[in-house]
Amino acid sequence: GRLVTAARQRALAEGGRLCASDIHLLLNLLGGGAGAGAGEVWTPVCLPRFNPDGYFYAYAARLGEEEEEEEGVRLILLSTEREGFYAAAACRRQLEDTLRAQGWLAELAAAVRGGAGYGPSRPGAPELRHFLYKPLEGSEEMQQLPQFTSPELEEPYTSEEEQHRLFDLYHYLHSRVHSPHRPLRLLYHVAEKETLLAWVS
Repeated sequence: GRLVTAARQRALAEGGRLCASDIHLLLNLLGGGAGAGAGEVWTPVCLPRFNPDGYFYAYAARLGEEEEEEEGVRLILLSTEREGFYAAAACRRQLEDTLRAQGWLAELAAAVRGGAGYGPSRPGAPELRHFLYKPLEGSEEMQQLPQFTSPELEEPYTSEEEQHRLFDLYHYLHSRVHSPHRPLRLLYHVAEKETLLAWVS
């Protein structure tokens, strides 16, 4: 499965981030396997990196008419309330109705079925080969897990060697921009095969 987005309550804003291993645990438990064929699942789950001494209750269900399909849009909600199944189910129905009314549910389902991301030409910048965008800040209500977007790797980055070279360039940019000794807000670098731009806005 692929994580589309993750959001949290405002009450969890301070130190309430889920780490990647806890998300991986949730996706393995509820995104497939035991949760894949069921209509709705309600189960206790421990997220060891978030809180090794406590349990959440996880609700998982598919969204839309594609419930019979193996691949589909799946919603996972976490609650501290043991008896919160009906509230979570009502939240799912409300979200599903909103997504359907806006036409977004069909787009999500099509994206999941298609499996492909988008190409570097999508932003409309000529000769753009690749980019990585990560929002640094947002309003408190919109605080989410650290997320980023980048296009699918296309020529010339189709070989493993070229992909490693690209990721090394990203690592170089990141280390220069976020240097503890001399951080930069803007970096323009001409490499052997690319011209690179890093911009902290």
